[in-house]
Amino acid sequence: MQRIDFDTALKLYDADFFDLGERADSVRKKLHGKKTYFNVNRHINPTNVCKDVCKFCAYSASRKNPNQYTMTHEEILRIVEDIDKRGAKEVHIVSAHNPNTGLEWYLEIFKKIKSAYPHIHVKALTAAEVNFLAKEYGKSYDEILDLMVENGVDSMPGGGAEIFDEKVRDYICKGKVSSDEWFEIHRKWHQRGKKSNVTMLFGHVENRAHRIDHMMRIRDLQDETGGFNCFIPLVYQMENNYLNVKEPITANEILRTFAISRLVLDNVPNLKAYWVTSTVNLALVAQEFGANDLDGTIEKESINSAAGAKSANGMELEEFVGLIKDSGFVPVERDSLYNEIKVW
Repeated sequence: MQRIDFDTALKLYDADFFDLGERADSVRKKLHGKKTYFNVNRHINPTNVCKDVCKFCAYSASRKNPNQYTMTHEEILRIVEDIDKRGAKEVHIVSAHNPNTGLEWYLEIFKKIKSAYPHIHVKALTAAEVNFLAKEYGKSYDEILDLMVENGVDSMPGGGAEIFDEKVRDYICKGKVSSDEWFEIHRKWHQRGKKSNVTMLFGHVENRAHRIDHMMRIRDLQDETGGFNCFIPLVYQMENNYLNVKEPITANEILRTFAISRLVLDNVPNLKAYWVTSTVNLALVAQEFGANDLDGTIEKESINSAAGAKSANGMELEEFVGLIKDSGFVPVERDSLYNEIKVW
């Protein structure tokens, strides 16, 4: 099949809505059949104290949120102990860029989790956090990544990607990791034989061309390294931030974006409809538009819920499985690297 180029991808936004969905669904079926993946996981956001100021962020305590916090290692370990008893397979640790904690605070908690719970997959530190730690503590990306591996980090999440167009980045997250830096960090991580994800924050000030450019850059690195497990389009949350977007992106536009990304990213195996940002109902519909993963039970989530997402307390496993079944798909519990654990 001929690869979709930039201009063709952009024109897909004007294609018939249902034809576009059917095309994406056919790709999904070839790759995954009717299986929809999820994992039993817990998000931990250890600190909201941040050196950077991103206009789209409602989580950072440096702007509208006056309630600063930094968790102790003991608090984090109590959470991990609790989720381990209830069968969680992954702990997902991302947070703000806290200049007060010290590099060891980050690394030691990974080591403590891995020592006590070697069977739990530690997914931690976005490329934005890696960039912050490298610059804050005068280390190279290679040094930070090697320290992550040594201290028990198994894979990297895809956060910090936002939109790769530098003019958009300059407006929404000036001073944060650049697109070139983001790709350099993930390239180096993949060269270590490790996997990562990649996100795209959309529905704010970017346009359709910016989204296609974002996808094309991902496809290029994936051709080179093969290290991306999953693409995760994140729907921008409108509350409590400084972008002042007047109208929310439509469900039609969200689903078109999912379908197009499934067609463009022919070398990224999984497309995640992250229910936290899209809402559960729309994530279930996205299964018909190319998405084959709904993330997981999450249990607790602070970053997107601060901006209005209904995700603060996660979702029960039985409810999650039931929703996938009721929507006509087969729920498959997976581990963090997409090995199947249980077909429901």
